[in-house]
Amino acid sequence: MKQLSKRKWLIGVLLFVVLVWWFSLPKVLFSDPISCVVNDQDGNLLGARIADDGQWRFPSAEEVPGKFEQAIVHFEDEYFYWHTGFNPISMAKAFYSNLTSSTKRGGSTLTQQVIRLSRKNKQRSYTEKIIELVQATRLELKLSKKEILLHYSAYAPFGGNVVGLEAASWRYFGISPQQLTWGQASALAVLPNSPSIIYPGKNDKQFLNKRNALLKKLVSKEVIDEETYQLSLLESLPSTPLPLPNQAFHFVDFVCQQDQEDVMASSIQYQLQQKANQITDKHQRALQKNNIYNLSLIVVENKTRKVLAYVGNTSTPKSPFRYVDMMQAKRSTGSTLKPFLYAAALEESQILPTSLLQDVPVSFNGYRPKNFNEKFHGLVPAHQALSRSLNVPFVNVLQDYGLPLFYENLRDAGLQQINKGVDHYGLTLILGGAEVSLWELTQAFVNFKDVYSTYVTSSSQYSTGEIQNLTINASGSSTKQELDYKPSNWHASSVYFTLKAMMELERPEDFNFGAILGNDQQIAWKTGTSYGFKDAWSIGMNKEYTVGVWVGNADTEGRPNLTGIKAAAPIMFDVFKELPKSQDWLLPPYDDVKQVNLCPFSGMPKSKACDESELLWIPSHSKALQQCTYHTEISVDETERYEVKNNCYPLSKMKKKSFVELSPIEKHFTQTMGFKTPPPLHPNCGEVTDEQELMEFIFPRKNERILLPKSFEGTNEEVVLQLAHSKNTEVHWYIDERYLTTTTELHETSIHLPPGRYQISVVDEKGHFLKQDVLVEKTL
Repeated sequence: MKQLSKRKWLIGVLLFVVLVWWFSLPKVLFSDPISCVVNDQDGNLLGARIADDGQWRFPSAEEVPGKFEQAIVHFEDEYFYWHTGFNPISMAKAFYSNLTSSTKRGGSTLTQQVIRLSRKNKQRSYTEKIIELVQATRLELKLSKKEILLHYSAYAPFGGNVVGLEAASWRYFGISPQQLTWGQASALAVLPNSPSIIYPGKNDKQFLNKRNALLKKLVSKEVIDEETYQLSLLESLPSTPLPLPNQAFHFVDFVCQQDQEDVMASSIQYQLQQKANQITDKHQRALQKNNIYNLSLIVVENKTRKVLAYVGNTSTPKSPFRYVDMMQAKRSTGSTLKPFLYAAALEESQILPTSLLQDVPVSFNGYRPKNFNEKFHGLVPAHQALSRSLNVPFVNVLQDYGLPLFYENLRDAGLQQINKGVDHYGLTLILGGAEVSLWELTQAFVNFKDVYSTYVTSSSQYSTGEIQNLTINASGSSTKQELDYKPSNWHASSVYFTLKAMMELERPEDFNFGAILGNDQQIAWKTGTSYGFKDAWSIGMNKEYTVGVWVGNADTEGRPNLTGIKAAAPIMFDVFKELPKSQDWLLPPYDDVKQVNLCPFSGMPKSKACDESELLWIPSHSKALQQCTYHTEISVDETERYEVKNNCYPLSKMKKKSFVELSPIEKHFTQTMGFKTPPPLHPNCGEVTDEQELMEFIFPRKNERILLPKSFEGTNEEVVLQLAHSKNTEVHWYIDERYLTTTTELHETSIHLPPGRYQISVVDEKGHFLKQDVLVEKTL
């Protein structure tokens, strides 16, 4: 009975011991913070950020390079692949040595060292040694030898704040562990043995002796041959830690701020990133002569939305704020939103690509938009208004289209940074009143083009419905914004006609586009310049790629010539030079267009008065459009020199002819367009008596509120009054029936007007009279 009880007791003890042994190993050996490491598409290191505890500790690799494996095993634990976690012979030798000499030896295997590292190198004692032995044997059961070696390689100290083979290889040799030579692998293998005593730059003689001793052992064990041994002895030791690769500084920061894995296989193409860095550095050196210091650049593969190159800012030492990632900074959009409004107006049949838009002085509650060159052009075809980036026509289009609707369109397009409400932006929304980042703006253009691309490549079908973000993953998987993408916002035809107009954009004056890219390469592009010359933009796309550029100063200082066409576009074109060419990619989406007879002058559907027509493509969804309102049939005499009426000229001698009739202000600003205007009225028929047909105020416009500008001295400047008259005549000007002056040909005058209400009136030499009420106010 006693023997049975004793046996049960022994079994219980044994079971307890087994249970203690089984559960002795923590579930997680290492919970140390890891450095964020970012690679390019091919696994090349772009950069890394130090771990939260100040250590360079790279994530564990998938395998230990063969050279380092041989070196570390022969140096630390020659019987690693044979023991079960501990080596009793080594331990006995270490125990005897510790008793008989002052030199302390551990006799630990690599497995035991992994345990010691996981326990944060607690003070050595026999108790600690027993714990290490127990956990080491348990670790051998849990992990393979390869996995144990991976743990050692990832967490072994290599001197200073360098932990793990991956970090050590880059910090000491500037290469990946797979590229290590036998001499380099051996040098790293001896460092973890006593990292506080021997590391690069300290005790180099002892360091060299240890490395060479290991190399001698490798050749004696026939791991390496004699020639490799001799060559490895000639290799120099590392001295001080090297800086990590820094080809995409801001991109690495951007990635490491995301909720990503410790090792990021990014979408960046290393060679293209290098080219992008070279291009931006070259242009920044030129720009800084004008005190322009900052710029950002992005290259996106359209189909996958992969970001192939990312320059967040210039890196030259003279660049202030060079550490600020301007790719993610919100800046004034300038004219870059015009393509979205152009497409939206096409969607609503508000315009056709060939429709004439007014480019004359206008006023909206005191807001008087001007074109960049401060000139007006009268009437301009819509596609030219976009390609020439005229401001006034697009403010008119926005006013007619509806600001709230366009605001929502931009939000649906993915421009979520435009979020301050319609009243905050007003009509200036289309001219730079909003702020977005280059990242978000480029993303919006990529998705905009994708409506067309998807339609023409997928049997006239649209995408299923969500805006996709740009992706920084090599796999190409991208996240989707939390909003519904409505393909009905734009048809493929609307996007097509918008991109087609963007291809007509005038290229930089001093930039030899043909020599660099070839004039036959199709690039749809748009520039933008913010108020005060603070931001310059250029975004272009061909079939495969989209390139976005922003140039300016991070502190918002404006500079002369800081314009999209001069500062940003040349950078964009230099990048396109490095990308594969795309020719003849923008073809009509034939299932979404139709042909209509249009008036060649007005671009509107042909009316009975139009004497010519042209069969042109327009969006198939275009609703019934108003016929040409510019052409009219007028009766003329037999010589066609005069307009005549039924009551003043023989009916038998009258002819019907088609002419273009413009308002006085349109006539005043419209450049020669090759059209025929009505001839003067025949002397026998009297004169035109409708003042509105003869003259029109350019400034002030009807019901306009005039804000008095101030000079540099702080005094109110004069108000300039302007009139358009259809005839070459004298015009007499009056303010509240008080005579002011007389003008001929150019009807313009100026006057000092204190704040108040006034009536401006004019009378020409024939007695035709026109008046206008205005309100003059001080600027705040």
